[in-house]
Amino acid sequence: MSKIDTLKSLRIWAAETAPEQRPEDIAFLLAERLQLSPSEFQLKQDMELSPDQIKQAQKDVRKLAKGMSPQYILGYSWFFGYKILVQRGVLIPRFETEELVEWALANLTSGDKVLDLGTGSGCITVALAKEAAKKQITDLDLYASDVTDAALRTSEENFLIHKVDVTVRKANILIGLEKFDKIISNPPYIKETEKDVMDQNVLQNEPQEALFGGKNGIEFYQKFVKQVRDHLNSRGEFFLEFGFSEKEQLVDLFGRELPDFTIEFKNDLAGKPRMVKGKWNK
Repeated sequence: MSKIDTLKSLRIWAAETAPEQRPEDIAFLLAERLQLSPSEFQLKQDMELSPDQIKQAQKDVRKLAKGMSPQYILGYSWFFGYKILVQRGVLIPRFETEELVEWALANLTSGDKVLDLGTGSGCITVALAKEAAKKQITDLDLYASDVTDAALRTSEENFLIHKVDVTVRKANILIGLEKFDKIISNPPYIKETEKDVMDQNVLQNEPQEALFGGKNGIEFYQKFVKQVRDHLNSRGEFFLEFGFSEKEQLVDLFGRELPDFTIEFKNDLAGKPRMVKGKWNK
């Protein structure tokens, strides 16, 4: 093995040590540990590293080689520009979900009572609260719920770090919760039949209950439509993420179960249907 003394030599060693891992995961992990932006990481390949930096990077890359997600190795992820703590048992925030937050934010009004359903790390609530404040949307009454203790602990820690005042509840979908003006959720929606084509890092590391939505991927939505009227205020709205192959099933489900709602679907930046908004016409 050649000597590791610069970022370039470390990068070569990392690629050889973790050949089955995606180059972008290796780059993200090394850049974060070295506190470099993505552009700095590319430009500073001749940067000399200290023995401590090399030792830490080698430790991290060996964990990555064993299939551990880079965000879990670091103990955090990024969402909407905010640093969000994560740990095993809590879903890693996805970039696509930022688009769901933006849609909800565009419909948010001062004084709204908002529920982040299945909050996980709490990333949606943190981003929503911080971005709303920038837009002078004030007096939000924020709630976050989840079914697992690990998620609730992690979300509470993130709310504390980001100084966001949130009421946290343990709940299975909406059972036992009150009424809200807005409900936003990135629920489990992956079909069980899709396990075979999924990234092994995701399957090994992330909580199954936050990923899989039953055989057809829409178990959550089938339960949600039965409960939602009891948990929305008059003219209330919900914003949900879903798998891009599930739109037709959801068009049928919402049309059948929620005829008194105005339903609107939205594509993500890649042009795939990924979000749905429902507004109660009552």
